[in-house]
Amino acid sequence: MEPNSQLRLSPSRVNDFTNCPQLYKYRAILNLPEKISLDAERGKLVHSVLEDLYELPREGRVIRSALELLPIKWQEHLNSKPELAAEITSEKEWIDRAEALITTYFTLENPTTFDPTYRELHLERDLREEVYLHGYVDRLDVAPTGEVRIVDYKTGKSPKAGWEEKALFQLRVYALLYWRNEGVIPKLLQLIYLGDSRVVKSEPTEAQLVSTERILGNIADEILTAIDTDHFPTKKSRLCDWCSFKEICPAFN
Repeated sequence: MEPNSQLRLSPSRVNDFTNCPQLYKYRAILNLPEKISLDAERGKLVHSVLEDLYELPREGRVIRSALELLPIKWQEHLNSKPELAAEITSEKEWIDRAEALITTYFTLENPTTFDPTYRELHLERDLREEVYLHGYVDRLDVAPTGEVRIVDYKTGKSPKAGWEEKALFQLRVYALLYWRNEGVIPKLLQLIYLGDSRVVKSEPTEAQLVSTERILGNIADEILTAIDTDHFPTKKSRLCDWCSFKEICPAFN
């Protein structure tokens, strides 16, 4: 690393490195371009609709309003990434799927009953002098009594039994950042899976957040060592089938 530079860590980058250090190198070190992921783009679209939904007064946060926002946000999405149009074989199917995910949201929460405190909140902090940790929270709600809820929308399906802890790690990183910055441990972490109408909840403890901080420190050390030695091992898994870098990956060449 360059002198005085910091390692930038986020839950997604941590996930990249733990899934495959070589993937981390392609994304975070070399910044190589990637193929468009339709699932990821649909997720961004649905997230933007839900974010703007909360700009409306409570009584206006109904399904009809959300579905009216969809074509507007979709056009904005296309304007910012026109190459996406060529990847979609049926715009009707694309919109229908997004509508189904948005409709599912209203079966899991009633947005007319509360006002979110923050949306797309950027949390950041130096984990230590050479490591910067940050992330973007979909929604953070602070109750009148002070309790904090961190919410993340997922447009895919919920993890299978036994895999919830890995999914919750992302929110524990956000909870750690909020705790270290504000001195308050969030009361509830909530993953809303629109792909199969499931909500995964967890009440974080101080011990869990301290453990998360220790794990992040260990992963940061591994990444720094990998950078210093230029040694980023490949780790084959089913995820390789969706990787943009499979054609150049040493594991397949």
